[in-house]
Amino acid sequence: MSANPDFIYLPSMSPYLDIIYQDDDFVVLNKASGILSVPGRLPEHQDCLQNRVQRILPTATIVHRLDMATSGLMIMALNKPAHVAISRQFEQRKTKKTYLARVFGLVELSEGSVDLPLICDWPNRPKQKVDFENGKQSLTHYRVISYSDSTDKKASTLVELTPVTGRSHQLRVHMLALGHPILGDRLYASKEALAMKKRLQLHALNLSLFHPSTEKAITFNAPCPFI
Repeated sequence: MSANPDFIYLPSMSPYLDIIYQDDDFVVLNKASGILSVPGRLPEHQDCLQNRVQRILPTATIVHRLDMATSGLMIMALNKPAHVAISRQFEQRKTKKTYLARVFGLVELSEGSVDLPLICDWPNRPKQKVDFENGKQSLTHYRVISYSDSTDKKASTLVELTPVTGRSHQLRVHMLALGHPILGDRLYASKEALAMKKRLQLHALNLSLFHPSTEKAITFNAPCPFI
């Protein structure tokens, strides 16, 4: 059974692509919320960031993904050596990614870490869950940026999230486990947290890596659309 029985896929056509940076080795894009990173199984799920990029840059290949509902920075390699070099950086955790999220309620500690192992919740896929016996080690650091003015049930917190590992839905499940689901999250938010925002309030803000040719450290930024 699908976790999203009423889901209709309608990715935005404007902008069709938002290219932040491009050279001979890779392209950096600002992915909109609501578009898949790669094609889905069904014919109506073929429109995705990968296919859109490959229409103008046929050699582009995916080296990492963002959840469909997440917006922000994604990088695609434009040749095989660059793909190998960038993929290795992700595997060896040499890249650094920073996200912004608006979460339900007031996060008590100004900063902290969530270290909880994750595994696919198979009967409810694509959802993930905490599993101390079979889950893969997953670590997220968080830091409070600001609190909303509200002190009632609609209070929220803007947090900076830095994933050390890169598990599927890691930030979403870790924030849920902390007791503060991300607003607008169709899979994990409570009814109140889901109703507060129309889209998932999660954005890949910064991405740092080493250039595959020059080996110089570079950082890219994409403005957060929901601040």
